[in-house]
Amino acid sequence: MKVLANDGISQSGIHALETSGFEVITVKVAQEQLINYINENSIDTILVRSATKVRKDIIDACPSLKVIGRGGVGMDNIDVDYAREKGLHVINTPAASSQSVAELVFAHLYGGVRFLHDSNRNMPLEGDSNFKKLKKSYAKGVELRGKTLGIIGFGRIGQEVAKIALGVGMKVIAADKSINEIDLKLNFYDGQSINFEIKTKPFKTVLKEADFITLHVPAQKEYIIGKSELELMKDGAAIINASRGGVIDEVALLDAISSGKISFAGLDTFEEEPKPAIQVLMNGNISLTPHIGAATNEAQDRIGIELADQIKKILLVDKI
Repeated sequence: MKVLANDGISQSGIHALETSGFEVITVKVAQEQLINYINENSIDTILVRSATKVRKDIIDACPSLKVIGRGGVGMDNIDVDYAREKGLHVINTPAASSQSVAELVFAHLYGGVRFLHDSNRNMPLEGDSNFKKLKKSYAKGVELRGKTLGIIGFGRIGQEVAKIALGVGMKVIAADKSINEIDLKLNFYDGQSINFEIKTKPFKTVLKEADFITLHVPAQKEYIIGKSELELMKDGAAIINASRGGVIDEVALLDAISSGKISFAGLDTFEEEPKPAIQVLMNGNISLTPHIGAATNEAQDRIGIELADQIKKILLVDKI
């Protein structure tokens, strides 16, 4: 049986599949050539991340396909319901990358409150000629300890973000349409743990009370954060998006940053991927990463192994 990992898979995932008799193909096939490649090679399983799309055309035209796998959480690049209606198994790895995304959120937060994203741009240009001026420009940082972090979307990733925030000494508030209360267990390296009971609050309340907002929601048809939501936030608040592009109105965000309403933003996802708006990329008050929330070695190992386990169960144990 053949597995096409079109957006890549970790070596641990390849090993887990190959030791069970699967042939793993890791060549990158262009989107427009996928149907021919799948059919010519009798591919049983296609694995994707966020780049490759598996839509109705591929599902209808490729009778050999039995499994579609997404290495990560969101599956908006797959026609999930249609695939399942046609008898295909659609799998993902919702928990494997939670920690890595959560840590990236705090990379953006720490970088923002201490101006690291901007100073790293300017130090190579002016560090030797305007050192004292740059020192003064970046001398008004703030600490995260004691501040309030508002989490929009309190699923697996949101909860991992909350754990880091609690460890840092922040107050955590959260909004989620389907979660009312979470008993959050914070584990430490020596086996000790502390439990925190967090009750969610209304969305607008979180916007009004938080010093920092972080978004952990699936892809949306409309903005979650637009002009009116930004206006509800505290003056000088900041916002991080490591979920999906299109959940923040980037034009409204740029206006809010320009006016001083929002002090900085951290963006890992963008409305126009893979070509983000140049106004966003050039703004010195936005910390930027190219959609790398799940891109740690540890997360990719977990993703690869979890995908392999699910594929083996479906094709070898259950034998569909």
